[in-house]
Amino acid sequence: MTLIGFHASHEQLSPRELLRDVQRAERIGFQAAMCSDHIEPWSERQGHSGFAWSWLGAALATTDLRFGVVNAPGQRYHPAIIAHASATLGQMFPGRFWMAAGSGENMNEHITGDEWPDKETRQLRLEESVDLIRRLHTGERVSHDGLVRMDRAKLWDLPEQPVPIVAPAVSVETARRSAAWADGLITINQPHDVLREMVDAYRSNGGRGPVALQVHLAWAPSREEAEATALDQWRTNTFSPPKCWDLATSDEFDAESRNIGLEEVSRAVRISSDVEQHLEWLREYEALGFDEIYLHYVGQDHDRYFDQFAPAVLAELTEGGAA
Repeated sequence: MTLIGFHASHEQLSPRELLRDVQRAERIGFQAAMCSDHIEPWSERQGHSGFAWSWLGAALATTDLRFGVVNAPGQRYHPAIIAHASATLGQMFPGRFWMAAGSGENMNEHITGDEWPDKETRQLRLEESVDLIRRLHTGERVSHDGLVRMDRAKLWDLPEQPVPIVAPAVSVETARRSAAWADGLITINQPHDVLREMVDAYRSNGGRGPVALQVHLAWAPSREEAEATALDQWRTNTFSPPKCWDLATSDEFDAESRNIGLEEVSRAVRISSDVEQHLEWLREYEALGFDEIYLHYVGQDHDRYFDQFAPAVLAELTEGGAA
């Protein structure tokens, strides 16, 4: 049976509220959780962006859930820092933490003042960073001079089990390339033919570990409210690469999305007031072969989501879901 997890969006809720949310998510039957790692929200309307690594320690300590985080080592974060942070969480909470390592977005990385590299350079930097993180996780003292530099770094508290480093991918090419180094794959809801091709590209090139899907969804008692929520909160997340990689601030995302309408948002978010329709969509994703599905409700008011929507979905999709 596919694992059903909860996505904690740091851009949309305060870290204090998100901590309560993941605790509540566990109580009603979510089996795992993951979170974003931003310093800038996608929109001023979202208006949040807590520090994921501080929050993860609290979330892991106050639940029994397994957690993941999407991160971009190489610019905003030196890979030695990410190796240190992830090794500590792995040592404290064995088998309960994974990280997805991506090539990054300018909105988070430009704060260093360094040049924003082209995509190929970012990908090479990512692959270097993953190798360095894994070497540090073994206790090796590491020096390196490449797209990132490292001088005699060593970690003294190591994870008892290897921390899985999975690949976040939105394209078939990235999925194919990631197969060489990743411990798993995670992507977002897209047309079924694209998702099939991505999973096949990853698996057929030797990709190991679970394949996971993050599903953006909007639900409310009325279709009109669900649509309004999706349009308000997620219209800044409808851009195709490279625009989504290269815009620098929430102001720029808001300006670029001012004419985005419901049709475009509906391609990025599953929108319906009908729980059965959402279940149908989720079962279709299960049938594509995903091992894990993380539900991301794109609204900011989670009370009705937890009280009405999530228990009904979990009761159908998990063995131990809420009644």
